[in-house]
Amino acid sequence: MLLFVARRLLAAVGVVWAMSVLIFAIVHILPGNVAYAILGEYATPTAVAALEDKLGLNAPLWLQYWHWLSGVLHGDFGLSLSMDRPAGPVIMDALGRSAILAGIAFVLVAALGIGLGVYAATHKGQASDRALAFAQFLFIAVPDFFTGLLAILLFAAWLHWLPATGYVPIAEAGLREWLAHLVLPVAVLTLGLTAHVSRLTRSSMLEVLESRYILAARAKGLPERLVLRRHALPNALPPTITILAIDAGILIGGIVVVETVFAYPGLGRLLVFAIEHRDLPMLQAGILIVTAIYAVANLVADIAYALLNPRIRYATGVA
Repeated sequence: MLLFVARRLLAAVGVVWAMSVLIFAIVHILPGNVAYAILGEYATPTAVAALEDKLGLNAPLWLQYWHWLSGVLHGDFGLSLSMDRPAGPVIMDALGRSAILAGIAFVLVAALGIGLGVYAATHKGQASDRALAFAQFLFIAVPDFFTGLLAILLFAAWLHWLPATGYVPIAEAGLREWLAHLVLPVAVLTLGLTAHVSRLTRSSMLEVLESRYILAARAKGLPERLVLRRHALPNALPPTITILAIDAGILIGGIVVVETVFAYPGLGRLLVFAIEHRDLPMLQAGILIVTAIYAVANLVADIAYALLNPRIRYATGVA
């Protein structure tokens, strides 16, 4: 198991390093001068030269990459060009707010997705199963921005139950107001991913329930609840865990739309701000952090997969 974890950890580090090279290279491979891209095409040569000196663009590319990477490894993500302040604290603050959304949504997606998937599999062909299948197709097909706009119109503009946009710290507004600003974005994030996870869990559970060892367990007279909990669910969960790991990365790095719709000051909205203002240091650091989160999420999924299915780690250790 230690060898399995070590190999997966090395693979995750390799992915993050390769992405750091790609992220850095894209800025310099794109046509045009980076300084002109930031200042605009009508910038004076003096201003362009000053910015190039400030960014270190006159040094060789390998030296620029080394300075940037060594700074990242020491927690220095560079200076935000649009805010004229270190990018690291800004990104960490936004990441913390995004983590609140993603953490709550992930717990709901895991609990509801697995629970509804198991329920649908054990009620195959019944009216409840068909109703869940319709809801799954609906929420998978409808994009998040449309669901978000409908939620704002219904619960904020019409019913006046919840605030439409924004975020307030819990220390300033209290627990109730803090939660009120989270309900709609968390709900929109949860609906589509829950439909995805529950559909996959249902398919996996149905396949396991038709296997011979489940028939043998039932033939022994074991209670159906025990058969599901001890024999069926552990063998049906590995594909779901893989999808949940991917969804964990999506929740952190892919909530740009939801944060934009609800004007939520998280990492996704910060990346949009960096693109609009051509803040390349902020954009590079944000994308690298999202990549690292994806890598960690997949590493956790691999470990959990191996714990549930020992054959995975044994086969990998031999390979």
